[in-house]
Amino acid sequence: MRVYRAKDYKDMSRKAANIISAQIILKPNSVLGLATGSTPIGTYSQLVDWYKKGDLDFSEVTSVNLDEYKGLPGTNEQSYYYFMHQHLFDQVNIQERHTHLPNGMEPDSEKECERYEELIKSLGGVDLQLLGMGHNGHIGFNEPGQAFETGTHCVDLQESTIEANKRFFASAADVPRQAYTMGIKTIMQAKKILVVVSGEDKAEIVKKAFFGPVIPGVPASILQMHNDVILVGDEAALSLIYNKS
Repeated sequence: MRVYRAKDYKDMSRKAANIISAQIILKPNSVLGLATGSTPIGTYSQLVDWYKKGDLDFSEVTSVNLDEYKGLPGTNEQSYYYFMHQHLFDQVNIQERHTHLPNGMEPDSEKECERYEELIKSLGGVDLQLLGMGHNGHIGFNEPGQAFETGTHCVDLQESTIEANKRFFASAADVPRQAYTMGIKTIMQAKKILVVVSGEDKAEIVKKAFFGPVIPGVPASILQMHNDVILVGDEAALSLIYNKS
């Protein structure tokens, strides 16, 4: 695992965007695994900026997103479909038919999970998977305690995750209770994984996930077993693993 220490959130976003842009330049038809949440927004913003300057071309890129709330239509502002279009897809020249998310409006969980897993396989797998990380170590919506060997599945969200996401909704009651997510097994099959972390509130879980034991209680800890992981964090998020100098 390689660790890149950034000065602050903006620097972290730029470093992460550099890694993604290098992937696209070296392999224009890359399959990118994309994440949502507040941490990757700056990374997407930087990629959009470089695209607008003519430095990046997304026309051959395919994307597969990590997860989507079950029961939210793409028109809902809190759906990850909406998020991705707002922050990236509508601002670059990626082709709509090359962008993929789990279908949150499919009520049949087994059918949708099977479809999404097969889709990823049909694309030849993910070249670069972007990940954020929750305060409890969740990646995607893979909550603590779940088996490492799961593929795409439907999860019941833990209260801590609902609590963390309620700021995006009118109230906690409006936060969906289930989501479709790539499983740990699916994530680990990506050829390269890029993890972005920011803020002092992530310092404890960064230390646990990347320098503690590999246990299902800390889902992100499994990333220690992947042979090509890059962690990009700002000084605050990495404060417990580096002495400040």
